[in-house]
Amino acid sequence: MTDSTNRSGAILGVDIGGTKVAVGLVDLEGKILAQSRKPMVADSTPEAGLQAVTDAIDSLLTGETQSIGICAPGPLDPKTGVVLNPPNVPCWRNFPLAEKIAAKYRVPVKVDNDGNAAALAETRWGAARGYRFVFYGTLGTGIGSGIVLDGRIYHGNTGSAAEGGHMSIDYRGPVCNCGKRGCIEILAAGPAIALRAKTKLRADPSHQSAILDLAKGDVQAVTSEMVGKAFSAGDPLAREVLLETVELLTPWLGNIVDLLDPDILVMGGGVAAMLRPFFDEIKNRLPAWCVNPRASEIPLVMAHYGADAGIAGGAALCS
Repeated sequence: MTDSTNRSGAILGVDIGGTKVAVGLVDLEGKILAQSRKPMVADSTPEAGLQAVTDAIDSLLTGETQSIGICAPGPLDPKTGVVLNPPNVPCWRNFPLAEKIAAKYRVPVKVDNDGNAAALAETRWGAARGYRFVFYGTLGTGIGSGIVLDGRIYHGNTGSAAEGGHMSIDYRGPVCNCGKRGCIEILAAGPAIALRAKTKLRADPSHQSAILDLAKGDVQAVTSEMVGKAFSAGDPLAREVLLETVELLTPWLGNIVDLLDPDILVMGGGVAAMLRPFFDEIKNRLPAWCVNPRASEIPLVMAHYGADAGIAGGAALCS
């Protein structure tokens, strides 16, 4: 647990994942004052899952806490705070999370998914502060997104808007876990990067690559993180793999620009950090994938909060 400065009047941000619950006290300027983590019980009873969350909340809650904002796994209903049927937290089906937490702690509670909440945190306090039309993408094991227009999350009609990771860029492409073909998630998220590296290494077993060194010679053990480390060390094959990822992400972002006309594009997550050296390359390629004549003027920036996006995002819901 980390701790700093005065906790008076802070908002409690809660980030629920399949294996952990991270909580943090966040002040009204977006500074995380203290944080801790507890294990999540995702595959037991609904009550056990709730108990894991309240144990984490209890580790930081003070009498001065004004409200609790929760990044919960989707799909969910942000209006009611009901978690519907998240694949990575199978203990909750139509679970009234906001109602349960509010009843226990007697403070206002907001619930939303991580992409929406992180987008709001970046708009309130982070890399998109001062911008009106914000697109946020999180690139990691999967690809998620959030849209903030004039300071408010865009939820759409049913609360299911901004599923940017499941926009298809190839209707003949591989089948995504969502059931659609050619989603950007199945093509450019961490597992896809690892798969491309494995395919290239298997195609040429004699290829000397730092990726294989990091995997101790076991192609099957290659991960996207290894590709990123090998690229940082100057490995040509790793660069080739990441450039192919850029080639996939650019038309996706071009579609985003033509649909939303954002005034900033913010990227978060581990894969985004790996691809940061290629941000200028993406911007230079964007005009070829946009009808928007000012596409190359849109800032493409790294998110401010990094691994703390869920905590800051939860707090931003209540700010």
